Amino acid sequence: MILYSLFVIDKMVLNTFEQHFGQLDDQRQSAKITYHLFDILFVTLCAVIAGAEGWKDIKEYAEGHLDWFQKHGFLPSGIPVDDTIARVIARIKPEQFNQCFVTWMQSINQLSKGDIIAIDGKTLRGSYDREDRRSTLHMVNAFACKNKMVIGQVSTDAKSNEITAIPELLKLLDIKGALVSIDAMGCQKDIANTIIKQKADYLLALKGNQKSLHNAVEDMFKDFRSSESTHLNIEKIVIVTKQEVIKYWTARSLLNNSQSGLS
Repeated sequence: MILYSLFVIDKMVLNTFEQHFGQLDDQRQSAKITYHLFDILFVTLCAVIAGAEGWKDIKEYAEGHLDWFQKHGFLPSGIPVDDTIARVIARIKPEQFNQCFVTWMQSINQLSKGDIIAIDGKTLRGSYDREDRRSTLHMVNAFACKNKMVIGQVSTDAKSNEITAIPELLKLLDIKGALVSIDAMGCQKDIANTIIKQKADYLLALKGNQKSLHNAVEDMFKDFRSSESTHLNIEKIVIVTKQEVIKYWTARSLLNNSQSGLS
C-alpha cells in the first residue's frame, strides 16, 4: 500500500497540487517557521493515502520515506514531531481548505455530458468526542460515479441539516451537463432549482412522507398507463434481490425525449 501511494504521487504533476493548496494561509509567525505548511500538508496526504489513521502514523510514514521526500524537495529541515503536524493542520481554515480541495478535484475530474454525480450524507466513523461530548461529524459529499472520486464536500451539524448543506455544496461545483442524483432528503424545490440554474439534470428520490407530491406523481403515471397517446413510451423494470422486489416505471416522451420515473 505504501509503495503504491508513492508511485502514484511520483507520477502526479506536483505543481498542480501546489497550485491549488500553495495559497493556504499559514497562521504561524513567519520568523518561527521551521517546517513549511505545504510540506506538512503534502506528507499528510501521502500518509493518509497509504492508510495512516493518526498523527503518529503520519510521522512514522515520513520517517520511513524521508529520502524520497527530500529527493523531491520536501522536508529539508527534517521531520516534525506528531504534535507539530497536528497543530499545523488544525490551524488551517476549513473553508479555505475546502475551496482548495474542490478546485483541485475539479481540475482532475473532467465531467462529460450525462455523467452521474451522487450527493449523499455520511457520518464519519470515530468522530464522536466522548470527553467534550461533541456530536459526530456529518458530511455531505458529491461523488463522481464514472471516475469514482469525491469532488466536493461540506460538513453539517446533523443529518437534518443536509437540506441546507446540499445547495451550498452544489454551488461550489461545476455540474453543467451532469445528472445529479440525491436521495429523498434532497427532494426539495430549492435544490431542484439550484441544479437547473447550473444547467444540470436531476434524479431525486421521492417517498410517501411528501404525500401531496407522491400522490401527484402516482396519478401522473396512472394517467400515462391509461393513455392511448402514441407519444408516450411506458417501460416497466423489475429488480429482484434477496431482501426485496423493486419495480420501476419510466415514461418517455417521444416528442422531446424527456423522461420521468417512478419506483
